[in-house]
Amino acid sequence: MRPIDRVLERLEGVKAHNGYFKALCPAHDDQDPSLSITEGNDGRVLLKCFAGCSFDEIVEAVGLEPKELFEEGGREFDPAPNGATLQHPPRKPQGNEGNTVAGNDATPDNSATVEGCTLDAYAKHVGLPVDFLRALGLKEIHYIDQKAVKIPYLDEAGSEEVCVRFRVSLAGKPKVKTRKGDKHRLYGLWRLEEFRRGGYVILVEGESDTQAGWYHDEPVIGVPGATGFQGGWAAELDGIEKIYVIVEPDEGGETFWQRLAATELRDRLYRVGLDGAKDLRALHLEDAGAFTERLLHSLGTARAWMDIAETEAQEHAREAWTRCESLARSANILERFYETLRDSGVAGERRTAMILYLALTSRRLDRPVSVAVKGPSSGGKSYLVERALEYFPADAFYALTAMSEKTLAYSEEPIKHRFLVLYEAAGMNGDFQTYLIRSLLSEGRLRYETIEKTSEGLKPRLIEREGPTGLIVTTTMEKLHPENETRLLSLGVTDTREQTGQVLRALAEEEISPPDLEQWVALQEWIGVAERRVTIPFAKVLAEKVPPVAVRLRRDFNAVLSLIRAHAVLHQASRERDDQGRIVATVEDYAVVRGLVASLVAEGVDATVSATVRATVKVVANLVDDEDGSSVSLGPIAEELKLDKSAASRRLRTAIGKGFVKNLEDRKGRPGRYVVGDPMPDDVVVLPTPEEVLQCCSAVRGDTHPPPPLEDGEEEL
Repeated sequence: MRPIDRVLERLEGVKAHNGYFKALCPAHDDQDPSLSITEGNDGRVLLKCFAGCSFDEIVEAVGLEPKELFEEGGREFDPAPNGATLQHPPRKPQGNEGNTVAGNDATPDNSATVEGCTLDAYAKHVGLPVDFLRALGLKEIHYIDQKAVKIPYLDEAGSEEVCVRFRVSLAGKPKVKTRKGDKHRLYGLWRLEEFRRGGYVILVEGESDTQAGWYHDEPVIGVPGATGFQGGWAAELDGIEKIYVIVEPDEGGETFWQRLAATELRDRLYRVGLDGAKDLRALHLEDAGAFTERLLHSLGTARAWMDIAETEAQEHAREAWTRCESLARSANILERFYETLRDSGVAGERRTAMILYLALTSRRLDRPVSVAVKGPSSGGKSYLVERALEYFPADAFYALTAMSEKTLAYSEEPIKHRFLVLYEAAGMNGDFQTYLIRSLLSEGRLRYETIEKTSEGLKPRLIEREGPTGLIVTTTMEKLHPENETRLLSLGVTDTREQTGQVLRALAEEEISPPDLEQWVALQEWIGVAERRVTIPFAKVLAEKVPPVAVRLRRDFNAVLSLIRAHAVLHQASRERDDQGRIVATVEDYAVVRGLVASLVAEGVDATVSATVRATVKVVANLVDDEDGSSVSLGPIAEELKLDKSAASRRLRTAIGKGFVKNLEDRKGRPGRYVVGDPMPDDVVVLPTPEEVLQCCSAVRGDTHPPPPLEDGEEEL
């Protein structure tokens, strides 16, 4: 086929005119033919759009490569400014690279050229009449020097092409290619309104199965490939009560089903297996006369996703329970977690590790508890988080070292009842990124509307991502974006010399064996399908006892309640149930949570000052007094605190941020001159003691045990 024929068969409205051709330009919304197509003396194709479209835009729009606009011969080209092409001499082969070249008459070896796919061959392959396929818009073309079948995807009105796919092979790979620049869509959008009136549709993989269903007047919609379904397409199936999914008996079919089950369509899905046939095309080829009867029988035996999920959940729960029963019945699972973590080589950080585990468990609740782990570079923040994540199934979290501004909006990764983990997120301060994170944490979902360019012009698109989602971030910064900071529990890693010594000894230990994680992962898998509803009988008592000293307490109190629920869910094997089947949280659950976060909550609302900040301010005050009221530099402070200068500087920045220390030196690059700032407040107890709670609600049953003492190097709570 001549190059000009390749171009003309892809264009609309082609007319011969005084030795050249005119057509509608495919690179813009053309109402009147504005594209000139001319064949040069050497066989090359010259294109000129009088509306201003460039050569590259036109070639891409027709689905060709620039080299296809030349006669075969190996010529190279550049697009000319006026939309035509500039031709260069052929490149001479080096050594034994190719055949001998004589002038411009060189012809490449086409012995390996693939025949491609003709419309007649495709019709035979699917067992459908050629005229029927042509009526659907299919036609035979040349696609990069091989025959192919063009399959148009039309919009809801059936008037515009929103995507074009090319069947280039019947058996080889790839079988289908998509026109460059097109975005995949559902195949059959223009029939959806008709199908809505019938109350159901049948989803299948690929175009040929869809066409086989249409031939028998069945309401079939095609998805371009087993992994091709996109969550945003669910809205296009609104108003359809039942969605039958043909699940092919292979790995791709299972992937197709799981992909759909992960969307909001799940409650309307019905899984269909065709009796003895792989797909609708095979069903048609086996016996076209019995097609409808066999298909209806298969639809009648379809299983609803909800029934399948319930059965699978029950079986999964039984299997997971057999592996974790002993652990699930433990009186203090958090303590066992830390002991296992410590024995496997993690030094110190008891409280931070326990809070991380409890927060990750809260992913199963409607309000997960998010955490920021802060500390100096090389302080072990990311290592601690990585080790804690090992105790959870892979679907419990999605870990990234960095992400772009719009990752949360456009990613296809599921985030419902899952934690997003960002390591060393020093750059997590972009306005749009922090807005998305803030919305996700507060609202439990994302709703982001944007404008996208489509074949019909600019169109609004609403992106929705279903949560709830928790966040764990590690950072060297003392403060994150202020709007995000209040939505996170801030945990600091220990920076003392004693902690560094413990880490060094752990690194030197050669006899450490990896932990047995199977029962821990099984515990979280069991929790995933077990009861997650929790009632806290003493919640109102807590609300009355917590002093309303700051607005931030509205969020922090919710976090405390979520951690109590998470602890009760974790220990549900030893907790009572109410008449609705909910887990009844005990004061023991509160006692453990209070022991972990009481000081964090108080510090967050400035009702108390952490032990590290108090120690830092005290050292500054003592050193300044020793020097007759003058300022003190970083070196003596670090020496007195028994810290390196980096850790001491970090503590000073925290104290300065709270106003308890001032730096009199305002010139950059000069050593700091530190003095005492505002007086530190007296401690205010924000969370009442378990004993106080029990005294106020004697009806609450359950023993209270104070949390185990902290190890050396950790703060008093």
